[in-house]
Amino acid sequence: MKAKDYLKQIERLDKCIEQKQIECDELRLRAGGTGGIQYGDRVQTSPNGDTLEKKVVKYVQIEQEINEMIDKFVDMKHEIINQIQGLSDVKHIDVLFKKYVQYKSLEQIAVEMNYSYPYVRELHGYALADFERTYKNLH
Repeated sequence: MKAKDYLKQIERLDKCIEQKQIECDELRLRAGGTGGIQYGDRVQTSPNGDTLEKKVVKYVQIEQEINEMIDKFVDMKHEIINQIQGLSDVKHIDVLFKKYVQYKSLEQIAVEMNYSYPYVRELHGYALADFERTYKNLH
């Protein structure tokens, strides 16, 4: 795996957690709803299978998935931060941390570091190459 793909795992997992939380919130709203008001005679129909119990069970399952994903995220982020900090060049550490842990664009990094954008883009490339050299067996 290339260093860039390896480092992007943090952001990818973070986005997945965020989306699962949205899904969970929507499910909680639907499970908590009381439904519409019915007027007139009630006609017996076959159950649609979308009972409150099923909604609650699904909600709990998704919450468990989210908790497992968060545990994985925390461990992965910690490992990657330690690997980034294991590099010898401070500029490489700074660029990779800002880009892959703080999710900043190269433009933002250039402004923060008071460097030109082309220099930061070049520095980013060198930092990725340094990361790959240092950690040859990325998984």
